[in-house]
Amino acid sequence: MTRGGRANRHRGEVEAVFDGERRILCLTLGALAELETAFAVDGLGDLGKRLASGGLKARDLIAIIGAGLRGGGNAIDDEDVAAMGMEGGVAAYAGLVGELLTVTFTGGDAPKKADPS
Repeated sequence: MTRGGRANRHRGEVEAVFDGERRILCLTLGALAELETAFAVDGLGDLGKRLASGGLKARDLIAIIGAGLRGGGNAIDDEDVAAMGMEGGVAAYAGLVGELLTVTFTGGDAPKKADPS
């Protein structure tokens, strides 16, 4: 379960609704370290290049969303993430990952998406 409140984009947080439940995602330093390990890269620069290269697989989306959910205070593992539903399907998952990465690496200055409710 996530902590209460709304996402603060200036802290790198975004909101998403999975299976009808609003959750906050945030790529904290711990979450980014988790992704460095998951993608077998050496540092944030290499992680950024890997993520910007395109061609992300479904497993990659699961890893990024899972790390973001855990960074946002959600007690959840990647198997649970893989089973969760999101309105809009694969395109929505990809859009969420894009938004999360943009907010993380721009300090929250990216344009806000429409309210997911």
